[in-house]
Amino acid sequence: MNQRLDITYTDSVIGAEVNHPDLAQALSNDCFATIETTFNERSVLCLRNQTLTEPQLIDFARRFGEIEQIFLTHYAHPQYPEILLVSNIKENGRDIGHADAGRVWHSDMSYTQSPPRATMLYALEVPMENGVALGSTQFASAAAAYDSLPEAMKIKLDGRRAVHRVAGRRKQTGTGQQDRHLREQQPSVLHPVVRTHPFTGRKCLYVNKGECQAIEGLETDEALALIDHLADRIVEPQFRYVHQWRVGDLLMWDNCSVQHLATFDYEWPKHRRLMHRITVGGSIPF
Repeated sequence: MNQRLDITYTDSVIGAEVNHPDLAQALSNDCFATIETTFNERSVLCLRNQTLTEPQLIDFARRFGEIEQIFLTHYAHPQYPEILLVSNIKENGRDIGHADAGRVWHSDMSYTQSPPRATMLYALEVPMENGVALGSTQFASAAAAYDSLPEAMKIKLDGRRAVHRVAGRRKQTGTGQQDRHLREQQPSVLHPVVRTHPFTGRKCLYVNKGECQAIEGLETDEALALIDHLADRIVEPQFRYVHQWRVGDLLMWDNCSVQHLATFDYEWPKHRRLMHRITVGGSIPF
């Protein structure tokens, strides 16, 4: 089926919106190639006004790669384990989904050997107040941030590797407390401080304050100061895009080239939030 694609870029260095593709219908190879190219170039892509069944969402995600499951399997969809529930809704006093996701700037699952290529979040319920959507998500370009570095800093970072751990420094700040016992069981991994995008070849900073604990070859104080300096550079205002959610949004982001941060300006039971999340596998950073 041929579909007309209407693509609009945001005013930021990242982000694009694709209108008119109905992902519940067959998407031609040409249309998909355009969507994938736009995604690689713009890092954050929103496909508006979708009405998808779980199998349709899974099928679309699989066109980008193999679907991965996060270690928080108790928040998996009861019929479709490929889907993680992201929600603040409680049933019988328990969270039905991952309610604490995204409280610090991060790249999804950087604590794994092969971090995911993409994360997709499909909005089923969006918290509202007086007609205004709450719970926006901020994104920041790690590629644009790297490009902005002085040449001397780029040389200093060349070949360096950072230690990533899901518990990381979050436990010192009081964030990431949901399912803390499961987080602390996950091992540490080493990734380049500057990684290369596997599709575009762009260089991207790959550190964050929540999960990076050290840099090989540097004393702890120097390493943490450098991590903080680079992490602050990534999230400078000129590199950001803020997504305002609508029901039916299918938002996807590139975990190599951007970091993201959730906004928690809503609360249960006054506000309800329900998203279906799918993680598409990636490659070992280089």
